[in-house]
Amino acid sequence: MDDNWDSDSKTSSRRYDRGYDHRRGNRRERESQFYRRSNRSFGDNNDSSRQNYNNDSYRKSDEKSDSTNGLVMYIDSNNIGRLIGRGGSKIKALQEDSGARININRQYSENGQSAVTLTGTDDAQQRAKSLIEDLLTERGGTERGVTERSNTYENECAQKPTFQPEEKEEIDWANFDWNKANEEYEERQKRRWAALPPIIKNFYEEDPAIANMPQSVVTQFRKTNNNIEVRHVFENAGGSDENMKIPNPVQTFEQAFHAFPDILREIRKQSFEKPSPIQCQAWPILLSGQDLIGIAQTGTGKTLAFLLPALIHIDGQVTPREERSGPNVLVMAPTRELALQIEKEVGKYSYHGIKAVCVYGGGNRKAQIDTVTKGVQIVIATPGRLNDLVQANVLDVSAVTYLILDEADRMLDMGFEPQIRKTLLGVRPNRQTVMTSATWPQGVRRLAQSYMKNPIQVFVGSLDLAAVHSVTQRIYMANEDEKTDMMHQFFQEMDPHDKVIVFFGKKSKVDDISSDLALTNIDCQSIHGDRDQSDREQALEDLKTGAVQILLATDVASRGIDIEDITHVLNYDFPRDIEEYVHRVGRTGRAGRTGESITFMTRQDWHHAKALIDILEEANQEVPEEVYKMAERYDAWKKKKEQEDSYGRGNRGGRRGYRRM
Repeated sequence: MDDNWDSDSKTSSRRYDRGYDHRRGNRRERESQFYRRSNRSFGDNNDSSRQNYNNDSYRKSDEKSDSTNGLVMYIDSNNIGRLIGRGGSKIKALQEDSGARININRQYSENGQSAVTLTGTDDAQQRAKSLIEDLLTERGGTERGVTERSNTYENECAQKPTFQPEEKEEIDWANFDWNKANEEYEERQKRRWAALPPIIKNFYEEDPAIANMPQSVVTQFRKTNNNIEVRHVFENAGGSDENMKIPNPVQTFEQAFHAFPDILREIRKQSFEKPSPIQCQAWPILLSGQDLIGIAQTGTGKTLAFLLPALIHIDGQVTPREERSGPNVLVMAPTRELALQIEKEVGKYSYHGIKAVCVYGGGNRKAQIDTVTKGVQIVIATPGRLNDLVQANVLDVSAVTYLILDEADRMLDMGFEPQIRKTLLGVRPNRQTVMTSATWPQGVRRLAQSYMKNPIQVFVGSLDLAAVHSVTQRIYMANEDEKTDMMHQFFQEMDPHDKVIVFFGKKSKVDDISSDLALTNIDCQSIHGDRDQSDREQALEDLKTGAVQILLATDVASRGIDIEDITHVLNYDFPRDIEEYVHRVGRTGRAGRTGESITFMTRQDWHHAKALIDILEEANQEVPEEVYKMAERYDAWKKKKEQEDSYGRGNRGGRRGYRRM
């Protein structure tokens, strides 16, 4: 790559120029002018603040006599750090929640396990035991080894396992009749689904003004509302003329929900002026019981587009709620942040006592199970935790009649397709299905074709990848070692009401920059996949409330985080692909506001230049001349490399591929 980088086109030719002074000394002197000093000291996490993990902080005079009869758990030694937590935070929380004392004997080890003694009342010991098991099984704790023992001989002997091998009938796989097995399975499935109550899907009462709208008016309305495009995605899907009919879009909330005054009342509480473009077209489709694929960028109102029809769908089923075997609505989301955001959105609309729960990896599994089993109508879940609860027979998805796959493209990118397909085996096939996505790649098409019945696609904006037009996108060329100073200069020039998300390519970089900012008394928060769920939630809450203005993040935060007043996005590292760039940029300029994105590009990012130019030109943004040159150089290098590879292959000969002489 270096050989093809023109020496006369230096990356420093266009620098971040918001008054930036490259002299580090000047930056240090000016920092106090731009930032209030933190009340929290970076020293809060130093060694002197750490807990004594043998719990010397609980004075011996407080020890109860029942400690001699305490419960002893044996935990893999490599799990002790998780039990303790950063700065002792986890073990303190476990003790506070359970009422038991937790003593870790780090000197004792048996077969790679450490002894953990739980003392207190019997109830407190059992609560502590359950909490510890939940904590360690979040990442497969049962496989890591968690055992328990009492300090009494009788209980220890009683808990010794006796292994009795289960006798299994040998199967002659060579002569196994697979066709017969498949036929038997299909027949069992048919009987299973036939035994379930019927689904009511159509609740739509079309307003006369909408029903009589001339086609020319419909076309004009769609064009002027973010260029809405709507069509059946699989033309050969078949179906009756009635099922093939695409409803006209509504223009007001009253036109969509005039038959549901309680829904209208909840909408008015939110002070919305009018439906968003995707809501105008999606509500008639979903209320009439048809499957929908919604393709729109983040911040366009997709969640409310599928949520309000879901509430009506739940309330309209014939089986009384207390007699239903499980939830009617299942929402699958790629990240816990998005799942929690959807749960929060559901909580804004109180409709006939409908309850929702959010289940996700990293949360308290036992508490989630307790909530699910008490009876809820909506389950919002990440694929991994959902699959876990279904496999454990905690959650019955056979009652699901309204399914939402939210951010389907992101779920596939994250490798969740096997979990999605496995879970959907238990969901009745005649359900109503909604799929949302910001892009329309082949994987999403394949998923839609597998699990949807004659779906209607609604595109808001262009089907091609495009960034939100309410965001001003700025690109600055930089060398790798200059980016930190440029970022600091941006922080200095932030207004008191500005909020920024800074995106990095690596979790380690987030931690390093977070520590550096703390040393310079700059308040910030951070979020990435290795942080505890409670820390991630607190980071987002601090940004929402204005406790901090700066959030450092990896791409775990690039979707589903709905903080309306983010003013800036700063891409410290260029994202791994152009789709992720679009989603990062979409964190700002939301809910009718404008925003600004700033991206640092280095010479290593040249393979993204052409796709970036397309995004910038589509949004009528300025494209730096260096980016055009970067794209040209990469194309030239790529063609040259292809020619060299082709030449090398063409000159190989002989049976072993030796070059001809």
